[in-house]
Amino acid sequence: MTLPVEQTWFVLVELLTDLRKRDVDVPTSITEDVRLVRTSINFYKSDPENPEMMKELKRINDMLNSIQEELLELAETVSSDYPAQWIEKLKRAARGEEVHRPPQTKSKFIVGAPPGFAAARVHLREPLAEDRVQDIAETHSLIIEFEEYDLIAIYGDSEDIKKGLREIGSFFRE
Repeated sequence: MTLPVEQTWFVLVELLTDLRKRDVDVPTSITEDVRLVRTSINFYKSDPENPEMMKELKRINDMLNSIQEELLELAETVSSDYPAQWIEKLKRAARGEEVHRPPQTKSKFIVGAPPGFAAARVHLREPLAEDRVQDIAETHSLIIEFEEYDLIAIYGDSEDIKKGLREIGSFFRE
């Protein structure tokens, strides 16, 4: 579930993108503010129970309102009825409706990699037998851990990882 401020942010990003596609000159300050708001939202989400975060939430709302005002003014330059569709989406977001589904992403940073080792994470198209993967690990002096049935983490020298990945990739060539 996303927060209403996050949904508002998604709508504003979509509006900003659409304005650019329509060759509307959007000031870089607005783009920078949009990035800053995203960072602030993530900061708020890290500890929403903290009483100090209420101040952060107010600041986020103030910034979103300012960005919204500027983008809707720019939308007026497209046509007089163009802003109406965006205002409707913004109202829905403010009510807490899910206007946009946030992308489901996991961190690409591998926590716990041994010092001095390169690391890679691989999503497999289909699961591989663990013994096949361990043979590759032994051949190329790698450490391979199954994080999920279709996700492996590989640790070792970067050149050895490349060789191991080529060999794993060979299983999926048709």
